[in-house]
Amino acid sequence: MSIGSQIAWDDTVLPFQLDRSDIRGRVARLDTALERVLSRHDYPALVETLVAEACLLTAMIGQTIKLRWRLSLQIRGDGPVRLIATDYFAPTSDGAPARIRAYASFDRDRLQQGVDPFAQIGRGYFAIVIDQGKGMTPYQGITPLRGASLTDCAEAYFEQSEQLPTRFALSFGRSVLPGQDEKWRAGGVMLQHMPQASGAAPREREALAEDWGRANLLLDTVEELELIGPNVQPPELLLRLFHEETPRVFDPQAVHFGCSCSEEKVRNSLSIYSAKDIATMTTPDGTVTADCQFCGAHYTLDPATLGFEGNGG
Repeated sequence: MSIGSQIAWDDTVLPFQLDRSDIRGRVARLDTALERVLSRHDYPALVETLVAEACLLTAMIGQTIKLRWRLSLQIRGDGPVRLIATDYFAPTSDGAPARIRAYASFDRDRLQQGVDPFAQIGRGYFAIVIDQGKGMTPYQGITPLRGASLTDCAEAYFEQSEQLPTRFALSFGRSVLPGQDEKWRAGGVMLQHMPQASGAAPREREALAEDWGRANLLLDTVEELELIGPNVQPPELLLRLFHEETPRVFDPQAVHFGCSCSEEKVRNSLSIYSAKDIATMTTPDGTVTADCQFCGAHYTLDPATLGFEGNGG
């Protein structure tokens, strides 16, 4: 297999359906997009691991939902890792890539080396927020943190909040391809039972449960290297796992790193403040600065142009 064919499936989400089992799913590969998310921060390894898992979940869940703007994951806890936040921005036009970004907030001094990363989130909640854009009320679903991973939390969310049996198989970490530098690679498969018709007969419900159980047993056979590639392409992986379930694939969706921050948005966020408030934010060298938590962009602004009393208000 050529390097070109390997790279063709990096940073993509491939939707599919198992026609025999009435199950839908996604195969995701994140490579450059994930590397760009993590390279903007100096995260300890255990925090990088949590962010990588959250990004992969976000890419698959975001592509599942018919979005007009943004889907976000928010994981909050009372442990050393206080917050993991991700955003998936839907494509703005046909053929355009989706965009993903993420960041983590943590107490470096409280992190415990050698302790499972998920355990360092502590007690808290897992939330999915769907924002369909201006004039629309965002939807938010929340479940308590449970299980032993963010993946367990995502499965519990769909079971409890959406009543949709859902399963994920993920693999992620730093790897090296021949002739390339070490960088992050991640891959995964998402299975989701399609909504059942109300009033289904008991025998039909039993058959659907058998289909779901069989698909899960097949997914259990997947190997980590098959998930992250690059030697096994997503369509080939589906045939390896589910050939008897008649997998049918749809158009893949490209996923790139991308941030929505801008100087205009910074100015808008400061437009509610008075000149006196702006003065308290002004640095000794006479500027107001702001940094984007997601991408690290740094903005330096003239305080005279800020706030509702400034020229930019």
